[in-house]
Amino acid sequence: MSENTTAGYLDMELLRFTTAGSVDDGKSTLIGRLLYDSKAIFQDQMEAVEKASKRIGGDGEVNLALLTDGLRSEREQGITIDVAYRYFATPKRKFIIADTPGHIQYTRNMVTGASTANLAIILVDARHGLVEQTARHSFIASLLGIKHVVYCINKMDLVDFSQDTFEKIKSQLEDFTSKLEISDIRYIPISALKGDNVVDRSKNMSWYEGSTLLYTLETVHIASDQNHVDCRFPVQTVIRPQTTEFHDYRGYAGRVAGGVFKKGDEVTILPSGFTSKIAKIDSFDGEIEQAFSPMSCTLLLEDNIDISRGDMIVRTNNQPTVSQDHEMMICWMSQRAIQLNGKYAIKHTTRDARCIVKDIKYKVDINSLHRLEDDKDIKMNDIARITIRTTVPLFTDRYQRNRNTGSVILIDENTNETVGAGMIL
Repeated sequence: MSENTTAGYLDMELLRFTTAGSVDDGKSTLIGRLLYDSKAIFQDQMEAVEKASKRIGGDGEVNLALLTDGLRSEREQGITIDVAYRYFATPKRKFIIADTPGHIQYTRNMVTGASTANLAIILVDARHGLVEQTARHSFIASLLGIKHVVYCINKMDLVDFSQDTFEKIKSQLEDFTSKLEISDIRYIPISALKGDNVVDRSKNMSWYEGSTLLYTLETVHIASDQNHVDCRFPVQTVIRPQTTEFHDYRGYAGRVAGGVFKKGDEVTILPSGFTSKIAKIDSFDGEIEQAFSPMSCTLLLEDNIDISRGDMIVRTNNQPTVSQDHEMMICWMSQRAIQLNGKYAIKHTTRDARCIVKDIKYKVDINSLHRLEDDKDIKMNDIARITIRTTVPLFTDRYQRNRNTGSVILIDENTNETVGAGMIL
């Protein structure tokens, strides 16, 4: 690969997407088809899948689902259990796919896979239409702030590629999603097994005039999904080289979590409240004029201020909420139920603290979206609304506005296990 080709590949835009759907809706088969038809599979991978397909039997066709189902127990049962990540690229874009499980007991795995996704593909079986799992995965996609959702009506070959069936399911989905906070929703009739409308247009569904799935993934606009309004810079570390050449160098390194920082901007440091101006912005490639999310860089200020890891640099006239009391939706990930008045460690951006669970307001029935206000027993894979109080103030934005500053994780201090993923309201 030439230097120009390598540089071009690295500069390509990256789309992270997740797949979801009920068991046997064809998620793994769809990803296998996407990789196969877009020529993103190495020869040795294909040979291994062909051997595995023969070993587990079937109708003689290569089982493309085995490209993502890597665990032995997944292959034996023909289901997805854990999140499987796959990477591929086309001439237009790079992709990271998170193939997530469909079973209700793996909700936490889906939340993990979808937490960083720009787009969610939710599969719907054309024979069954909108089912409980579809509602559940749509709700989780909305909860996790995924702005683009593509409903793939799969197995169209089993309903004779019927336009009426597709339109009926699309109407059901439109009624349901009107209650959710998702800004961009699309509907594509496909057959993952046969390849219709996945990479190539279907000859069997000439009535469908929309884009194929791959074209949609290559062209969906994600540049504006990042928050470029609210300037947030959580400090990861302070850089002091202690050399003669950089004797007075004091830089604050981190990753921009929102907004655009420019030289000369007036900024405020939290929690101290001191103000200064940006003197310089350094990056790996040298000095730059501006930095924006999700770039990693080092900010140098005009004044010497005591700043350390966990502090946040923000615009003076646009500041986050600074508080020790927080209300959030939480996906519980531990086999031990959440404890009211229980103490946990909490991580938010680069800030570490401890917290206490003050109140459990309600549990969400993630199949019907109803609030269960009398059920305060929050176990693994449950989603609930809770309030916490932290030992130090956190600098937060609403999760729907900024994923980086609106998310936290709770940790059991005894076992160091991540027990909950929270979205601040």
